[in-house]
Amino acid sequence: MVVQNMKKRHPYKLTFALGGGGARGALQVGALRALLEADLHPDLMVGTSVGAVNAVFLAMHGFTWQALEDLKVAWFAAAKADLFPANIAWLTLRVFFNRIHTRPYQRLKDFFISQGVSPDLRFGDLPHTPVILVSADLNSSQPVYYGNDLHASVLDGLLASTALPPWVHPLERDGQFLIDGGVVSPLPIEPALAHGAREIIALDLADSRQVIPAEANGFGPFLSKLINTMERRQVEMEMTLAAGRGVPVWHMVLKGEQPVAIWDFNHTPELIEQGYAIARREIAQWQPRRQPVWRTWLARLTRIIKTLPGRSQPG
Repeated sequence: MVVQNMKKRHPYKLTFALGGGGARGALQVGALRALLEADLHPDLMVGTSVGAVNAVFLAMHGFTWQALEDLKVAWFAAAKADLFPANIAWLTLRVFFNRIHTRPYQRLKDFFISQGVSPDLRFGDLPHTPVILVSADLNSSQPVYYGNDLHASVLDGLLASTALPPWVHPLERDGQFLIDGGVVSPLPIEPALAHGAREIIALDLADSRQVIPAEANGFGPFLSKLINTMERRQVEMEMTLAAGRGVPVWHMVLKGEQPVAIWDFNHTPELIEQGYAIARREIAQWQPRRQPVWRTWLARLTRIIKTLPGRSQPG
């Protein structure tokens, strides 16, 4: 039976926006533990790529201490599963010659199923916090949101949100050409706004330390710099959009002590601990500045009233 767990009529108060970043998603596991310690519970989770994976796990198991321990165990299993093979040059070459390698896709799908995301699991079956998963349709150049249709497959949404070339070829479904959600929203602040968020905690996994130095030449360095520039610009625009709508965004930048490639799952234990430490420091700085959402909206309403025609201005 489909559980009607989406809040159709009322905006979500606090939303966790979980960005993409492959193996660096372990940082989010530690950060989520710190958020739980601070008694910050989401009304909605919006995830892109690996952020979608973390969000679905918590929607299945709840935002609890035990669920976070189980999520940590799942990450250790992912490290052993070799989900994103490191031979990126060989995989990219196969894509250029249209010789698509299906093994990474199947490995990813099998891993999701092993973690309880069965093919018949629907979004309406998720018993805990509602989730929205972000993908992108290259045919329409538009974001695609999974989670609004409670009858839709959670597994389909996860596979679409994590279809990251060159490991996973874009998925062809119903006239759509679906790719990793990081293409349109690497840190899904705008998707959170589109689904009624009134306050957002954004867990950002981007790490510009991996960008190749400016003097480096060739197609590889060019592509790396291009992707980094587009991602950073997109995040800035979405932050500006939230500010314009009066929605506070608590932007938590999660960077490990050393840069980690998105395919390198060998650093999972230390990344979890580093994510926890970063989040603890950030939350300690936020708490004196955080105020109830109603106060933010009241201040915004007051500013609007002052600009209405006919309002007397102080002399």
